[in-house]
Amino acid sequence: MNKDEALRIVLDALQRLNEELDDPVEVSPHTRLFGADAVIDSLSLVSVIVDVEAEASDLLGVPVSLTDDRAINQPVSPFTDPETLAAYIVTLAG
Repeated sequence: MNKDEALRIVLDALQRLNEELDDPVEVSPHTRLFGADAVIDSLSLVSVIVDVEAEASDLLGVPVSLTDDRAINQPVSPFTDPETLAAYIVTLAG
């Protein structure tokens, strides 16, 4: 899986989240997902993560877990924005 494919998965998950939100968020590679400037709450982030894990697992044909110890111990959170999350997915897929 390359970074463009991984980014598409994350952005698609955000688009699906927007269908459930009363106040949709901007969907871009730099949309803040986690931290002080996050545009979604923690429950919405969990929803995006679960959606991304499922789609990435389907595409790769193996289970993908984004919330393990490796993710927590990254110097920069992989959940900062879609671009960072996509890069992390590529790392896991490699």
